[in-house]
Amino acid sequence: MALIAFIGLGQMGSPMAANLIKQGHQLTVYDISPQAVEGLVSCGAKAAASPAQAAKGAEFVITMLPNGDLVQRVLFGENGVAETLSPRALVIDMSTIHPLQSDSLCREMQQRGFSYMDAPVGRTSEQAVTGTLLILAGGTAEQVARANDILMCMGSELVNCQGPGMGIRVKLINNYMSIALNALSAEAAVLCEALGLPFDVALQVMSGTPAGKGHFTTSWPNKVLKGDLSPAFMIDLAHKDLGIALDVANQLHVPMPLGAASREVYNQARAAGRGKQDWTAILEQVRICAGLSPKVKL
Repeated sequence: MALIAFIGLGQMGSPMAANLIKQGHQLTVYDISPQAVEGLVSCGAKAAASPAQAAKGAEFVITMLPNGDLVQRVLFGENGVAETLSPRALVIDMSTIHPLQSDSLCREMQQRGFSYMDAPVGRTSEQAVTGTLLILAGGTAEQVARANDILMCMGSELVNCQGPGMGIRVKLINNYMSIALNALSAEAAVLCEALGLPFDVALQVMSGTPAGKGHFTTSWPNKVLKGDLSPAFMIDLAHKDLGIALDVANQLHVPMPLGAASREVYNQARAAGRGKQDWTAILEQVRICAGLSPKVKL
């Protein structure tokens, strides 16, 4: 049994804290919502009047808050965690915040002689209730090993993201892709409808292609990540097909802003002489535009 301070009892935090209690840990909780605190007290937690009071005597302090400014305030503000935190305790921030702000918090904690790691979560509030979250642990090897049993009370899978700040970085990239793909998928679904294509047909096809499965796990590992840009599907052909889709959409008055933006990336690649390369060379083109060194020679 561990003594844990849990700060932030929102839609995700409350069920996460409840699962820690179910696993036999002793929790002291704090939130600005009295109702949220009362809900956890009814499960067996102790209520704290401030983050400082919650952290006093705790072996672990878990924060699950809406943004980085609140994490900063809870840790270092008046009646904050740092006022009473034991140097032997481990602070685990499970919030989804700006990665550079997370780095800053980590540095300040280290300067004050405290131990801090990031461990944001994947999946949804439903998995928070069932204790089947994906835990993205960013910390030293010692921190991740120390926190493992605590974190696995709230999740069914833990990924060691290989270093401080890496948990929030991979969470950011995952969410960026998921959120942008949601909008792009909506464009494609509406184009299906406008063309009179049954959605179940599109679903059947896309579920087995990079469109639905993603390039990280399909086209890239077989081509660009192996250093092979010989064309299985040329950028010129991809550009042509994308142009046809955008033309059809325009005639049917279907807005396709993400598709139009994507065409500009293919335009850049063709202007750079990549038209006859495999379409996965788009990864190399974007790397170069970002000022990074190419990994595959032209």
